Amino acid sequence: MFDGNIRIIQRVAAKVQRVLVVDSNPSIAKLLADQLRQLGSVQIYAAQTIERGYAMARTVDPQLIFVEHASAGIDGLLLTRKIRRSDLVCREAPIIMCTAEATAEAIFGARDAGVHEFMRKPFTIKDLERRLEAVTLKPRDWVEAVQYVGPDRRRFNSAEYKGPRKRKADASNSIAARLSQALRIVRSAAGALDSDPAQARRALAAQALELRKVGDAVKEPRLVAAAEALEACTKSEFSGAQARADLLQRIDILMGFMAADDDGGRGAA
Repeated sequence: MFDGNIRIIQRVAAKVQRVLVVDSNPSIAKLLADQLRQLGSVQIYAAQTIERGYAMARTVDPQLIFVEHASAGIDGLLLTRKIRRSDLVCREAPIIMCTAEATAEAIFGARDAGVHEFMRKPFTIKDLERRLEAVTLKPRDWVEAVQYVGPDRRRFNSAEYKGPRKRKADASNSIAARLSQALRIVRSAAGALDSDPAQARRALAAQALELRKVGDAVKEPRLVAAAEALEACTKSEFSGAQARADLLQRIDILMGFMAADDDGGRGAA
């Protein structure tokens, strides 16, 4: 594995000591166990239904999850979305989706559910190596929004993608791009306070932290103060007319930092 490169093997192995395989075919877990044996004492946990897979994810806290796309007893998209929006410790763990039917619909569905990488069956050891290297050695930014929770979709299947990035701002991870995305997520979360309050709160808290970092980076004390005020609000209950009014007021202040020409596009969020 990894052409015997001990340094890479050690770096990858440190991040995949506990692996969960959710697949209706038990032989897939055995195959992965055989191929991952070269990484050392990797513990493989197998589940043949999404109900069992979710229960095991809570119990064993996997560092890496393989999930089948779709079969009897398995809906990999549903399981991925459930994990991403859960309170599980492993909710941000890399997820690699496997399928024999690698259609465009399946690939884009996996991306939008919050999957890190997509791998076709039957897969080779080299296929597996590329995915392992991508999810362990090439970390992706985490997006905590309302409609989407997961790794930055602009780098989906980075093990395969060799072309240019989709946005000019991606190359430098510019402050302007970070500010725009965070504010768009805040705006979306404000609209979901009634329909999805738990995820709205989580999204607002995550973006408050991001906006504070942006404010520090550009030395803009007003943005830092507004972000800190929003962060304080997310630590208290949203219920009650006054609490809600205070929260919306803080969101309105932040919206003042949104560029007039922001198109509100979805992007990574």
